[in-house]
Amino acid sequence: MVLAAVTLSGAAFAQTTPAAPEPDYTASVNVGAVTDYRYRGISQTRLKPALQGGADFAHKSGFYVGAWASSIRWIEDTGDIAPRTNIDGPVELDLYGGYKFSVGDFGIDLGVLRYEYISNNLQDAGGGGIFKNANTTEVYAAGTWGPATLKYSYALTNLFGNYNFATNENTKGSGYLDLSGTFDLGVWGLTLTPHVGHQWVNNLDVASYTDYSLTLGKDFGNGLSVSLAGVGTDADKSFYASPVNGKFMGKSGLVAGVKYTHSF
Repeated sequence: MVLAAVTLSGAAFAQTTPAAPEPDYTASVNVGAVTDYRYRGISQTRLKPALQGGADFAHKSGFYVGAWASSIRWIEDTGDIAPRTNIDGPVELDLYGGYKFSVGDFGIDLGVLRYEYISNNLQDAGGGGIFKNANTTEVYAAGTWGPATLKYSYALTNLFGNYNFATNENTKGSGYLDLSGTFDLGVWGLTLTPHVGHQWVNNLDVASYTDYSLTLGKDFGNGLSVSLAGVGTDADKSFYASPVNGKFMGKSGLVAGVKYTHSF
């Protein structure tokens, strides 16, 4: 009876112990690698591997900021457009910030994203006049319900340097609609993420396309995760061909990735 009393007393104590308070902020850094850096279905690395890393900071109020970087090849590759030009831009740096909040069962995310292509001079490719500078700014709004997220991004600048030189029209106002969902498969910590998106490029119809992917993810715990994705697009094969070798950068393929995240 004494043992039972002690046990019941311990259970009562456990039930009345207050939960740990929510931290004022969360912060993390991450590093990783992929066999091909695909963005919106298009290879940024000429179907080659990329090194990537980033940092994120979020306050419990809902505000967040972050930075993420990746090696790329597509800007330098435009130097092969005749007449040949020395074009720089080996790194993509994304800077973003926003505010997340909930309305009932819906999660809302509003933010701004700046794509900074370090030291790029894309506007000089092919002797100039074909592209604008690659640096791009987008604002976005996303809504999440259950496992599904619908997101729309709107370009405040020319989109990744695209420009209709034939009509002298810019690509400001381009948009990208993205529908995705992440589902726990219930075995071995696996998740499945289907995705479909459509990129509208304002004043340049040939650059518009739809992309799709299906990603299998595995979280090993302690910050380590891996993924394997099947990706593809219906993009124009001539417009999205590499100037270096003529290969289609939106071709269907498999992309493997590994990432380590450390939280503070």
